Amino acid sequence: MADVKEIDGEVKEGRRERKRRQTRERIEAVALTLFLERGFDGTTIEDITEAADVSKRSFFDYFPSKEEVVFAWQDSFSDDLADAIAAQPKDASIVEVIEGALTSALLAATSDPQRLALATLIRNTPALCARDQLKYAKLERKLTDALFARSGGNEEERFRLRMLSTIVVSTLRIGGERWNEGPRELSLQDFARHVLEQLWTALADLGSLLRQRKANR
Repeated sequence: MADVKEIDGEVKEGRRERKRRQTRERIEAVALTLFLERGFDGTTIEDITEAADVSKRSFFDYFPSKEEVVFAWQDSFSDDLADAIAAQPKDASIVEVIEGALTSALLAATSDPQRLALATLIRNTPALCARDQLKYAKLERKLTDALFARSGGNEEERFRLRMLSTIVVSTLRIGGERWNEGPRELSLQDFARHVLEQLWTALADLGSLLRQRKANR
């Protein structure tokens, strides 16, 4: 009998978690729809709670602010990238791993029209632009952890991968700014591949200069 109660308790716990997830997803979906229809500044928390049929208290249980609703979806890109890193072939070089994972994550991101619309919303909303920069710090951590999990190295290797991740993410940021400025003669995936090729070339050139300097000492 005790086993039945225990199993039933686990089922109920699962149902509670599922209900919370569904409520959070409903609030997020409604809020994002309103932001895209009315603009970020033109949408109030009251608008969101009324449309999602939840109280303001419930809203703040899931999101501390309107801004956090907008940026919640960005975490999915970091997760997609980490999963794509893990999914790359075991014998792939680190360059192949990064290029393959970024291409996969970008394809997932650009296949969702809402993600693209939200990216435009963020760029056109001053209140969101500064907060938007924080996503790159999260992306650096995710990329570092994902690459380190593949390497199985020591802390010195983690430090090296952290530096590489910072450079890659900074390249993505700069490349994204250039992409948004246009003109767009390539697909986003081809553009990202081209930008990464420029990065690898720059790093290789710096490595050659370093080896030359050491040889001349």
